[in-house]
Amino acid sequence: MPADDLEAVHRRRMLALADAPDAFSRHLFDPGHFTASAFLVSPDLRSMLMILHGKLGLWLQPGGHIDPEDDDVIAAARREVEEETGVRGIEPLAAFPALLDLDIHPIPPNPRKGEPAHEHFDVRIALRATTWEFEAGSDAQAARWVPLHEVGAIGTDESVRRALRTLRGRLDAT
Repeated sequence: MPADDLEAVHRRRMLALADAPDAFSRHLFDPGHFTASAFLVSPDLRSMLMILHGKLGLWLQPGGHIDPEDDDVIAAARREVEEETGVRGIEPLAAFPALLDLDIHPIPPNPRKGEPAHEHFDVRIALRATTWEFEAGSDAQAARWVPLHEVGAIGTDESVRRALRTLRGRLDAT
């Protein structure tokens, strides 16, 4: 169930894109392609692991393209967490047996790679780390645990704050 009207719009657009033959290919630019990301909460459920995205200059959740080798969106999100933070101890979050949030966001052109501006149709899941240890990896200039109540104040965007409201609401209810 969408958390708000914006997520409902994202859901409708994602369902329409899902019919495209290359919807999961990073080479589909019109309008864009699916990606996967994870809101990784700390072992004590009080913080979230955020990365400083190298290209966008924002503190975001780990995530990225879905590779052909990934079994599903959850596997892609887990792989991206491992690549971008080095965290290997990851488990499902009981409050979220499925997905956390749906978001569509613009990606600027990348002339170096010959990529036009396009959109990422991001499927976001919630996971729990079983360890506090991490190391910033690919695409991440830095990484850090941020208390959930401080995530909105560290230079992120409204899409992260929106998903965080859903995350905190479910965690508070458990």
